[in-house]
Amino acid sequence: MISGSHWMKAGFVLGTAVICAALSDVSCAQVQTQKTTTAGHPTKEVTVEHGEVVLVEGNDLLIKMDDGSIRHIPNVPDSVKIDVDGRQVGVHELKPGMHLHHTITTVSTPQVVTTVQNVTGKVWHVSPPSSVILHLEDGTNQSFKIPKGQEFNINGQMVDAFGLKKGMIVTATKIVEEPETVVSQHRKITGTMPAPPPAPPADVPILVATREAPTAEAPAAATPAELPKTGSNLPLVGLLGLLCLCAALGVKLLRVKLGV
Repeated sequence: MISGSHWMKAGFVLGTAVICAALSDVSCAQVQTQKTTTAGHPTKEVTVEHGEVVLVEGNDLLIKMDDGSIRHIPNVPDSVKIDVDGRQVGVHELKPGMHLHHTITTVSTPQVVTTVQNVTGKVWHVSPPSSVILHLEDGTNQSFKIPKGQEFNINGQMVDAFGLKKGMIVTATKIVEEPETVVSQHRKITGTMPAPPPAPPADVPILVATREAPTAEAPAAATPAELPKTGSNLPLVGLLGLLCLCAALGVKLLRVKLGV
């Protein structure tokens, strides 16, 4: 028996092979698969983004990031809760001026998936020294590569690929190792209310500006029915005297004209 060969991402390889010099039909030809996973040391990366809420409209958010850019986050689900100062709030409770902190934790775990297949089939065709086609139990033919220098045990005699003949039963092991990386992410959003304005220094006077309510216009003063006591009737008397004098003069002129 020849020990199995490791092979990565390059097709089927015959590892350990036992050749039975029998020309009868294969009654147990099959492919049995076993997988094992070996995990490596995981690495963790933490990224934190900071921003300030600019606008909340329905389930849409506008956030100003630390670099000054504006980020639009549409259709935030109602189920998303944000820890704001220890209280769980939804998107509709966010207010402009709130500071949000988005923490992304990414864990990358390298691992190797090893697939071991035990293959039993009847030689259908052989192309020495590189490959052989086996006829499997399900009626399909499958091609396998033969590693360089591989030998086979035929009834206690070691032969190379040139010793394989059509109709011989072959049992072999195929080993495939595939490296891969599993990435998982955890996201957490927290927020804080905007800080209140700082208190003024104790030695600085405080001025509070107020806006006075508009006052109604005062009604116009009524015209007094009588002249004020400081007034005098003398001008009126003089005017009446002048009128009487003019009337008398007019009568005299009229009599002279008429010869009376």
